Amino acid sequence: MDLYFDPVPLLGEARAAFQGRWADRQWLNVPGPFYGAATDNCGTGRIHAPALVLYEGEYFTEYVYRQPRTTEELRQLVDAAQAEVFSGYGCDGDVHWTPAAVREWWRDRARIREYLVARRSAWEADDERSGQGTAQAVDDYMAYLDGELAAHLQVYLFWLHERRALSPADRLPQL
Repeated sequence: MDLYFDPVPLLGEARAAFQGRWADRQWLNVPGPFYGAATDNCGTGRIHAPALVLYEGEYFTEYVYRQPRTTEELRQLVDAAQAEVFSGYGCDGDVHWTPAAVREWWRDRARIREYLVARRSAWEADDERSGQGTAQAVDDYMAYLDGELAAHLQVYLFWLHERRALSPADRLPQL
């Protein structure tokens, strides 16, 4: 059973780098505390957090496709947020996500998959110039959608509802 890693209390002073607004978040963000909102188009997010951040569209706005699950991944996401000149990352997703909203996002995941499939060849061509491995990250996101993301979201749903870690006696909510 996975435990929920609650990264927000560990942010400390780095929280200042997360000024993104929920209303501006990218629709591709995976539910959780962190999200990319009105970010710049410099393409720095993957440099700092390649296993967590992807780019949307041709404008390279950034979104979080995998929430951090360790202190090292949190450090990488903080680095990405600090490098983002518009301070467009947010860390208040836990305030906004509800179990109903997470379930709705999950039901709409086919739309995300369609988007990723449609963009993959463009990212592959861009990777030849940038070397950022974005096409491989698209493959990773699709595999995450098809694999362990469901279990991670169930743990997140439990945390949203209970605001405590799972115990062996707890049952995970339905996604």
